[in-house]
Amino acid sequence: MSSGTSWVVGINAVASAIENDAAHVREVLVEAGARNPRVAALEREAQDLGIAVRRVSAQALDGISGGARHQGAAARYEAARTWDERELPELVEAAAGRALVLVLDGVQDPHNLGACLRSAAAAGVTAVVIPKDRSAPVNATVRKTASGAADRIPVVRVTNLARTLRTLKDAGVWVYGLAGEGDASLYGLDLKGNVALVMGGEGEGLRRLTREHCDGLVRIPMPGEMESLNVSVAAGVALFEAVRQRAA
Repeated sequence: MSSGTSWVVGINAVASAIENDAAHVREVLVEAGARNPRVAALEREAQDLGIAVRRVSAQALDGISGGARHQGAAARYEAARTWDERELPELVEAAAGRALVLVLDGVQDPHNLGACLRSAAAAGVTAVVIPKDRSAPVNATVRKTASGAADRIPVVRVTNLARTLRTLKDAGVWVYGLAGEGDASLYGLDLKGNVALVMGGEGEGLRRLTREHCDGLVRIPMPGEMESLNVSVAAGVALFEAVRQRAA
């Protein structure tokens, strides 16, 4: 498991971090002598919330931003704790035959990711798996939407999602992908044992390789006229069907 800090740069990004997740903002840097009233407002707001503020040179902010446009403001932000993919089999084993894993194949909207994490925490999942390259980062917006879930459940960021699905299978986990064209109904599955539920990202859904590494594709029956659900809603429906079965 690892954690650390990262830099958020730019007026809007710093304002979002302060407004949405002040508890994880460690300090705010503002450009000394900046004439932008929004920078001054950020400084006052951070101070009112008890966040340390330092006035630094434009050159110091240039170095922190790595060439990105900082607009005279940056914030040091505590990154959410993440788990190493090598720890996933241990998490499954510790669940003693009742592992429930949520796999998100490229959810890139931070509000959707945050909502998925919140549902996962409420359902008592074993872990949430997200790819490193095709996922929204666990940033201030995600953490606000997740209402603290990002720090309460194992979030495992993986380099190769297909390989991780194979690892889950080797650990005795049944892997089911949620897709509108799935042959079986979600409600017909036995979700009481070791199960991973795989949700596709916005628009594209499950990628081809992800589909190929699932034990089966299942659908959520929808008698209405809509063809699909928002990924966070679908994740909540699927997870709580597992919760319902396990409580029976």
